[in-house]
Amino acid sequence: MASGMAITLDDLVRRFGGEVVGDGTHRVESLAPLDKAGPAQLAFLANQKYLPQVETTRAGAVLISGADLDKVANRAGSNFIVTPNPYAYFARVAQAFIDLAAPKAVPGVHPSAYIHPDAKVAASAVIGPHVSVEAGAVVGERARLDAGVVVGRGVKLGDDVHLYPNVTLYHGCRLGARAIVHAGAVIGADGFGFAPDFVGEGDARTGSWVKIPQVGAVNIGDDVEIGANTTIDRGAMADTVIEECVKIDNLVQIGHNCRIGAYTVIAGCAGIAGSTNIGGHCMIGGAVGIAGHVTLADYVIVTAQSGVSKSLLKPGMYTSAFPAVPHADWNKSAAIMRNLNKMRERIKALETALTDSGKNDGA
Repeated sequence: MASGMAITLDDLVRRFGGEVVGDGTHRVESLAPLDKAGPAQLAFLANQKYLPQVETTRAGAVLISGADLDKVANRAGSNFIVTPNPYAYFARVAQAFIDLAAPKAVPGVHPSAYIHPDAKVAASAVIGPHVSVEAGAVVGERARLDAGVVVGRGVKLGDDVHLYPNVTLYHGCRLGARAIVHAGAVIGADGFGFAPDFVGEGDARTGSWVKIPQVGAVNIGDDVEIGANTTIDRGAMADTVIEECVKIDNLVQIGHNCRIGAYTVIAGCAGIAGSTNIGGHCMIGGAVGIAGHVTLADYVIVTAQSGVSKSLLKPGMYTSAFPAVPHADWNKSAAIMRNLNKMRERIKALETALTDSGKNDGA
């Protein structure tokens, strides 16, 4: 990842903290893995199995913890930035390099954009081609709305929000400061609410589904990031709430009136049904399905492809999916599962027979 500009190790430490071991005037201009980095690049060690590469890397400097640096026998001619969390430090430096390399957006409104006269758009905002901002909407300072974004009636966007192309925000939704929403996401579509109104059975059944108006909104906190083509439904009466610093992957569905606690992360293709309350600092794996009206405590981890049908009220890791096994092994396991009920009945019969035998022996 080339930034096009170089920065000294001393400058990095002044900005992000840590301690330089070696030459603080050495300049780096990009990041690279330990085994591929050159003298103008910064590498990092966050996994013990790559520790031997630290002594052979050509990197200009390595981000490393103090404990791991103590294990490096040969430090001659090498530079290090010592930090308790090299991986997080790497992420912050990567952002800095991207900021240095990226062309600076010029505030203003593209001629093809539509801004309703009653909308309020900060002069520092960047409004791209074919953006639509409807009546009563508020767009904060330095917000960036890329091509094709639709900001509905009364939507409130905080400062430094970035909406990628073709994001749609329905009326009344709110995004906090520094929120990032990736392309194609839809925030505030109607929740899936229909009341059954049927009479009769079978072919004589008549009636229909009656739509329940979804009059709540979606309230999204500061520093939230939402992946491409993710959908978050508006509440039926109260709001759907995404608290601060939640990170949501691509293709996630969050139903109406859900509440997602602060610092929770949700991986791709997860589906969360309505009125579910997920605590803070949770981790929801890919393709997890969570039934409606359940609660997950803080610090719950649900592994990939698990199904959650009941509340999980204690912190910890939960799994309900089968890991991948060879197909022949799975067929054998499936055959056993199909016969579990018969096996259960046979075991109960054996237990009864043993109990009766014991009674007869005692007599």
